[in-house]
Amino acid sequence: MYLNALEFLEEERDAWRPYEALASLTDEQLEVPIDEAHEWSGRDLIAHLVAWQANALEVAKELAVSETSATKQRSDAEWDERGDAMNLDIQVEWRALPMDEVRRRLHEIPGELRGYLTVVPETRWIKHNDNLRFFFDETIDHYADHAADLEAILDAAASATAAGDDAPDDLVTHKAREAE
Repeated sequence: MYLNALEFLEEERDAWRPYEALASLTDEQLEVPIDEAHEWSGRDLIAHLVAWQANALEVAKELAVSETSATKQRSDAEWDERGDAMNLDIQVEWRALPMDEVRRRLHEIPGELRGYLTVVPETRWIKHNDNLRFFFDETIDHYADHAADLEAILDAAASATAAGDDAPDDLVTHKAREAE
C-alpha cells in the first residue's frame, strides 16, 4: 500500500488539514450540535478524532521501542467487546474538559502522532500489515469517514456568521476556497 513512511505521513497530513479549520471556530460555535453531523458539535468531532489519534500515539510510542504494543492489543480487545460505547465514553469525557484543553489537544496530538511515527521502524508499521491497517484506520480512513460531519459543522458556523454572528477569518477563507 505504501512504499515508505513518508508517503503515508504526507497523505495523512493532507487528509487532516481540513479539520484544522475547527480551530478557527469560536468556543460558542464549537458547542452547537448540528443535525447533519449526527447531533455532534465541533467539540464532539474534535473529541472523537483526536481521542483516537491519541490512542494511535500511545501505540506509536510503544512500537518505537518494542515489536508489539500492549495499548493496541487492549484497545482492539475493548473495541471488540464494547464498540461504539467507547465513542460515547470519549464524548462524555471531552465534554467535561475546558475548551482550552480541547483546543490544546487539537493543536498538539496530530503533530505528535506524526512525529512519533517517524521514529517507529518501518518494519513495525509500514511493512506490518496489521499495524499499518490500524494506523490507516485511526487516521486517513477515519478522517474520510467524518468529512461530511466536518462540512456540516463548518457550513453551520458559516451560515450563523452570514446571519450576523462574528466569523473567524480562517472559516471565511475556508468557505471562500470551497466556493471556487
